[in-house]
Amino acid sequence: MIEDIKKTLWATADKLRANMDAAEYKHIVLGLIFVKYISDTFQTRRDELTARFSDPADDYFLHDVDAEMLADELEDRDYYKEVNVFWVPELARWEALRAQAKQSDIGKRIDDALALIEVENSKLKGILDKRYARVQLPDGKLGELVDLVSTIGFGVSGDTAKNHARDLLGQVYEYFLGQFASAEGKRGGQFYTPASIVKTLVAVLAPHHGKVYDPCCGSGGMFVQSERFIEAHGGKVGDVSIYGQEANPTTWRLAAMNLAIRGIDFNLGKEPADTFVRDQHADLRADFVLANPPFNISDWWHGSLEGDPRWVYGTPPQGNANYAWLQHMLYHLKSTGRAGIVLANGSMSSSQNSEGDIRRAMVDADKVEVMIALPGQLFFNTQIPACLWFLVKEKRARQGAVLFIDARKLGSMISRVQCEFTEEVIEKIARTVAAWRGDADSGEYQDEAGFCRTVTLAEIAEHGHVLTPGRYVGAEVLEDEDEEFVGKMQRLTEKLGEQIAKGAELDQLIRQKLGGLGYEF
Repeated sequence: MIEDIKKTLWATADKLRANMDAAEYKHIVLGLIFVKYISDTFQTRRDELTARFSDPADDYFLHDVDAEMLADELEDRDYYKEVNVFWVPELARWEALRAQAKQSDIGKRIDDALALIEVENSKLKGILDKRYARVQLPDGKLGELVDLVSTIGFGVSGDTAKNHARDLLGQVYEYFLGQFASAEGKRGGQFYTPASIVKTLVAVLAPHHGKVYDPCCGSGGMFVQSERFIEAHGGKVGDVSIYGQEANPTTWRLAAMNLAIRGIDFNLGKEPADTFVRDQHADLRADFVLANPPFNISDWWHGSLEGDPRWVYGTPPQGNANYAWLQHMLYHLKSTGRAGIVLANGSMSSSQNSEGDIRRAMVDADKVEVMIALPGQLFFNTQIPACLWFLVKEKRARQGAVLFIDARKLGSMISRVQCEFTEEVIEKIARTVAAWRGDADSGEYQDEAGFCRTVTLAEIAEHGHVLTPGRYVGAEVLEDEDEEFVGKMQRLTEKLGEQIAKGAELDQLIRQKLGGLGYEF
C-alpha cells in the first residue's frame, strides 16, 4: 500500500514540475512535505490536548472553562515544546496554506509561513528554504503541488495518528530524495547514498548507543537508517546522539529537515562548513562514524592543514582527500569506537604520493578491521567501483588480523543502470562480520572461498599492504556439475549446428540475389 502511495505521489509531483530542473524542484517539494509534517504533528498534539483538557480523570483537566479560554490555553507554546513538537503559528498552519493554494500569491504566502516558523523555533533557524515566491513553475502548478502534498498523512485518527503521519511522511520524504537523486544523475548522488549501502554500513557497525557522527552527512540518510536499526533491535532513538557536518548549504538544510521530520534530535554544527578546514565538532569523540565522502577530491587542501593533529599516520596527498577522510574519522573515534566509510576502490591499493605509506601505517597499527568489495552500478553519481572500510580505534577482538569480504557478485539489478543489495545479502554480510568478531549469538566464523577470509597482518604485508578483498578470498568453490555440463554442451552444440546451417542458407541466398543483379562471386 505505502509503495503504491509513494509511486503515485512521485508520478504526480514529477508531472507538475513541467520543465523545471530536478535540482531546483526537489527543494520545492521536500520543503512542502516538511511544512506538512510539522503542521500535522502540531495539529495532532492540539487534538490530544483538547481531549485531555476535557477529561476529568486527566492531569491536564481544566475546570469551568469556556470556548475562548480553551482556545487561549491551546495556544500555550509550552504544551508543544515539552513533547518536542514544533510550534506552528496560525498563519503558517497547513490548512491556512491549503485554503490559499489557488491564490496567485501562494508562493509568497508559503515564504511568509516559513519565516514565521523559523522565528518561533530556533532549531529551524536558517534551515527552511524560502524560495517559493520566485519559483519558476507554470501558473497554478504550485497550488496543485500544495493540494497533492495535502493528501499525505490523512485518514488516521487516535493514538496512532502521530506515529502514522511521521512514518508516512518520513517514507515519502526518503523516497522522493532517492527519486530526485536518480533524476539528477551525477549531481544527485552528492547528497544521497543509496539505501542498501547505508543499510550495509549500519548493519555491520550496529550503532545502537552513544554518539553517531557523519562528517559529510549529505541529506542525513546514515542517521535515518541508524534510527531504524535501533528501533528494529528494541532500542530507543534517544539512546544515540546525532552529530553531522555538511559543506553544501542546500544539502545541509535537507539533512536538517530529514532528521526533524522523524523527530530525531541532531547537531549539524552551527552552519554549513568544510569538514577539514572548519571542523564543527573538533572535540567530538564518537562511538560510531558512518560516512560516504565524495571520492577522490583533488581540491581539498588548505595551507592551514599542514601539521594537523588528525594526520597521525602521515600527511595526506594534496591531490586526493581519500586518506584525509580516513584519518579524520579515526581521529574522531573514542577508544572503543568503530567507523564505516565508503571509498573508491583505488584507496585499497594506491601507492601514489604518500597513500601507500599511510595505508601501511594504518594496517601495521591494527586500525583496519574489515574490508568489503562492492558491486558496480550501486551509485547514482559515479561508475567508479567502490568499497567499504571498517576501522577501529583499538581492536578488541581478532587483533593482528583483517576480515576481507568480496561482495562484488552479490548485487541485484533493479533497473538497467542501478544495482542494490537485497536484505538477505546485507544480513549475510552483517552475520559474517558479527561471527568473525565473536559477538554473542552470531555463530562460529568460517572462511568461505570466494566470499570471505580472515588474513593476518603479516600476509597483508607480503602483498604490499594492498587491501583488495579479491586478492585474499580466493576463487569460489564450484560444485561438480559433470552431467549438467555434458547436457549443456550437447544443447549448445546442436544449437550451433542449426545456426551454421542457417548461415549457409543465407550465404547462398545472398549469392543468388547478387548474381541476379550481375554481381556474381
